[in-house]
Amino acid sequence: LAGCSTQRLTDAGAAQARVEIAATPFFPQTDHHCGPAALATVLGASGADASPEVLAHEVYIKGRKGSLQLELLAAARRHDRIAYVLEPSLPALLRELEHGQPVLVLQNFGLSSLPLWHYAVVIGYDREHDAFLLRSGRHERQQLAARRFLGTWQRADSWAFIALRPGALPADPDAVRYLEAAAALEALGNHAVVTPAYEAAVREWPADTLAWFALANNQQALGQDAAAETAYRQVLRLAPTQIPASNNLALLLAQSGCKTEALAVLEPARAAAAGGPLAAELADTLRTIESSPASAPAVCNAH
Repeated sequence: LAGCSTQRLTDAGAAQARVEIAATPFFPQTDHHCGPAALATVLGASGADASPEVLAHEVYIKGRKGSLQLELLAAARRHDRIAYVLEPSLPALLRELEHGQPVLVLQNFGLSSLPLWHYAVVIGYDREHDAFLLRSGRHERQQLAARRFLGTWQRADSWAFIALRPGALPADPDAVRYLEAAAALEALGNHAVVTPAYEAAVREWPADTLAWFALANNQQALGQDAAAETAYRQVLRLAPTQIPASNNLALLLAQSGCKTEALAVLEPARAAAAGGPLAAELADTLRTIESSPASAPAVCNAH
């Protein structure tokens, strides 16, 4: 039933004649378990220890005889990986493959109105034969014509994701997309696991205030107050009116007993937030600072 795309690899800007990530593990699919098998494949390629049998308990929904995309992403995070959803385009897919990154994709082998869903892992392409290479179902090395693959993938909205070790970056990373993926991992509560991702983000985007703010919050959650203070101050160097960073830095200073320094940071933020949605939160911060004990001046001079 699947229609075909008219796009060819040569037209899409495939940079190499042939790419094959041969070291990608293979887990043959059992009935309706293409999701667990594909997920185990990309997790294994990232160095995580996961089997389809274990993952099936996490992602397989018996009533649907399959797995939902959100469940796959959540399961990747539970195995301490950043689940980075790619831009839905062929060039984005090609760049990851050329970067040595296998890509989990969703395909629709039916019609848009009568879908037949399938998960597979793309491990390469052959430009001369205009074909993609996949770990798919019970096929360890399936060669699928590009027009055939792209037809099935595009009818699944070109959805794809990669599983990254924290600290590794996609081939062509987008700052917002990457930081959102890192934050989703951190939301599980293990702040230490995601720290390398935020450190990689500030190296990749040193002028990005969101990256520095995320790193600062992460370090504060780990009790690394000095490092968090440095990161908050970097946010404010880049964006002096960034109210959340001012608020968090003021609280951090107050916790160290540096009330005068905390108030000096907070007051400009309170003026900027007056009448806005953050005004009440900053008022709470002010009350917290005013009720906190003060340290000796020598302690605060270090700040």
